Amino acid sequence: MKLVYYLKEDSQRDRENSLQWINHFIKFFAKNALQLNHIKVRLFQTFTANTLFFSLSVTVVPIFSWQDFKISKFLITFTYRLDPVRNKTWVAGFGVISSGLAVLSSFGLLLLCGVPFVITVANAPFLILGVGVDDMFIMISSWQQTKVKDKVEERMAETYSEAAVSITITTLTDVLAFYIGILTSFRSVQSFCIYTGTAILFCFLYNVTCFGAFLALNGRREENSRHWLEKDENRSSAYNMCCVGGGYSQITGKEIDHPMTIFFYKYYGPFLTNIWTKVFVGFLYAGYLASSIYGCFQVQEGIDLRNLATDSSYVRSFYDNDDLYFSEYGPRVMVVVTEEVSYWDSAVQSKIDRCLETFINNSYVSESFSESWLNAYRVMANQMNLNISDKSNFIDHLSILFRGFPDFKQDVDIQSGAIRASRFFIQTVNVTSAVDERDMLNQVRDTAKSCEIPLLVYHPAFIYFDQYAVIIENTIQNIAVAAGAMLVISILLIPNPLCSLWVTFTIASIIVGVTGFMAFWDVNLDSISMINLVICIGFSVDFSAHITYAYVSNPKTKVNEKVIDAFYSLGYPIVQGAVSTILGVIALSVAESYIFRTFFKIIFLVITFGMIHGLVFLPVFLTLFGNCMTYDKSTKIKADRDNQSSDNNLGETHFSCYDNIATTIS
Repeated sequence: MKLVYYLKEDSQRDRENSLQWINHFIKFFAKNALQLNHIKVRLFQTFTANTLFFSLSVTVVPIFSWQDFKISKFLITFTYRLDPVRNKTWVAGFGVISSGLAVLSSFGLLLLCGVPFVITVANAPFLILGVGVDDMFIMISSWQQTKVKDKVEERMAETYSEAAVSITITTLTDVLAFYIGILTSFRSVQSFCIYTGTAILFCFLYNVTCFGAFLALNGRREENSRHWLEKDENRSSAYNMCCVGGGYSQITGKEIDHPMTIFFYKYYGPFLTNIWTKVFVGFLYAGYLASSIYGCFQVQEGIDLRNLATDSSYVRSFYDNDDLYFSEYGPRVMVVVTEEVSYWDSAVQSKIDRCLETFINNSYVSESFSESWLNAYRVMANQMNLNISDKSNFIDHLSILFRGFPDFKQDVDIQSGAIRASRFFIQTVNVTSAVDERDMLNQVRDTAKSCEIPLLVYHPAFIYFDQYAVIIENTIQNIAVAAGAMLVISILLIPNPLCSLWVTFTIASIIVGVTGFMAFWDVNLDSISMINLVICIGFSVDFSAHITYAYVSNPKTKVNEKVIDAFYSLGYPIVQGAVSTILGVIALSVAESYIFRTFFKIIFLVITFGMIHGLVFLPVFLTLFGNCMTYDKSTKIKADRDNQSSDNNLGETHFSCYDNIATTIS
């Protein structure tokens, strides 16, 4: 049995009393004050949505704090070196602080400007943390490619000459992808894109200023060969024996290559360029593409309203039981006459009757439970022999109707002796899926438009049903516009047609994969997942642009050698950027909210597929279809000389042809 209680909201005092009554009502049944041993009570109230959204944002705060600690541990692991002078632990720690400052500054500015803060914006700090850490890896990697004996000013200049370009490219693509999302008709998506795009801009600003300054201070420490943790002016023999550091390559004058860099050059690159590995990768990509396309046709539209609540909320159990026992009945839709009409006129009454009859004849509407105050009024007038054929009598006798049927008083708005507006109710049925909700909404709206009098149909749930009508159109529009913008940026910043085409191909492939695997991971296409698909554009560019540019810029003639060299420069940074971003959002996987778990799932798919494309699919395709570059003889001789040097000193040299190429990926 379902019981519905309507509370007064005519004034501010009524609303305060109603809210107090609701809170007491919930606490009363939560404590089982009635001692109901054989009766289960499930609750829902109209204030639930706002209350739940606030509680969701509160639950994320401790998760974010815990995740910040995890990211710090990860950075220490990735930047820690046994060499106590070359250690970058403090630099990594300040990188996290820099990202936090970006979140505080951007959110504070936008809140001060009055930009609405919606629940989806609470996802942004996790994403900004991952982006900020990626930029930090770029700058640290560029610093490590400078000569250790140069002055700090010279090392910083060289670091910025490479890192700043790479960071700027990724910042432009990410910010543009988010700001394009503002074009959507969903306010929640607009707010998320504004907050996140602005936060990325602040993250870029803090990285090239505050973080760069800290990197310079750390460079002063390295220049003086000071220990990263201990301060000992009078170094003892034990200190010198256990804490000696500051090593570098005597040949190149740069820091010694990381073991992972050697792994990508010496082992992974040759393995991937093997002919049999290429064949296997070809079949693997065919399976990936087939599965993705199949999944795209299985994606469900719409969001289940119970997913707006936390897993432990009383709302979920209410929806479960409502579906179990009352699934036959859909929303009770309000049909509002929005203008003054002559209700006492028989011709107007006939128009209203024809409209209501059209509604009732709809397959989604039940005649039995539809309600009309006008029909009840006419029946009562006939029984009591009342004259309601003129305006004065019609309005005067309404008080008799309201005494017998008090609920109808709320359905008629009478002011200054005129009926300004009125409403009727229709009961929908057989609305069991998102498709039914969309079709029902479109049909009742079309019926209202075709009526001879001005009508408006409304139900609070329509705010969720509305997205079904435009979600596919908005998603395709945002992806198409963002992808086109990314193509333009890649052409401008990486002036090579081949590179731009491969970047576009990778973006399309990753988007298809993410969309298809959404269906396999029980993620519907709604405003929440649409946000993440917009994010997918920006991250797809990051993973593909650098690896492609490194390939086409390589002066060697053999395609396999070009790919191996690209791995030497970008293999490890790709892994660093991917892992750091996933760690930035992995805490959301244990959140009690569908919204945050969905955010994690899609970001995980985007980063995983982006990394796989950057490290597996794209390099193989480049070796098969990307050999269209020619170089002059002098460049070839220089490349051969560099190769000979690198073969003799593997792990300690850095190819000179990459001195002007960004060595990391965001």
